[in-house]
Amino acid sequence: MLEENPWITHNTREIYENPWIKLTEHDVTNPGGGKGIYGKVHFKSWALGVIPLDKGQNTWLVGQYRYTLNEYSWEIPMGGGAFHVPKMESAKRELKEETGLIAEKWTELCQIRTSNSVTDEVGFAYLAEGLTQGETEFEESEDLQIKKLPFTEAVQMCDDGFITDSLSIAAIYRLARLLKI
Repeated sequence: MLEENPWITHNTREIYENPWIKLTEHDVTNPGGGKGIYGKVHFKSWALGVIPLDKGQNTWLVGQYRYTLNEYSWEIPMGGGAFHVPKMESAKRELKEETGLIAEKWTELCQIRTSNSVTDEVGFAYLAEGLTQGETEFEESEDLQIKKLPFTEAVQMCDDGFITDSLSIAAIYRLARLLKI
């Protein structure tokens, strides 16, 4: 259902920009008539996540220290994909880089807005099947651990709060529902 935008934007200023994000500040009148400032983080790429699943219903998670959180995080393989590159092509690249896996069959699992109160970032998650193991190709900024485990254990890690990344949780629970787990 499309509804008319009740917000009025009076002025927009760019605060900061780098190759990945742009931060803007907006002078607004909110739906209740109050004047205020609204900050928006614009992402310059898609967020793409992949759940590789083998015939035995095993999957792979990637562990890494997340600078922004100041903590270690277990996640599905993921990364960014430039808007001008097909999402599936970027998802395949991310899976290969982070796990060394190449998949024959791809299925889109879900699309999410990662934090729609402050950012326009859109995330997509895919199921990758028909897997062949190859070599990883980590980026310079990646110091990753790779863990192969039964998919049901990944679901349990979400249930227990050990996986907290929004795209990972959405994708894992979506696939669990499809698999009737």
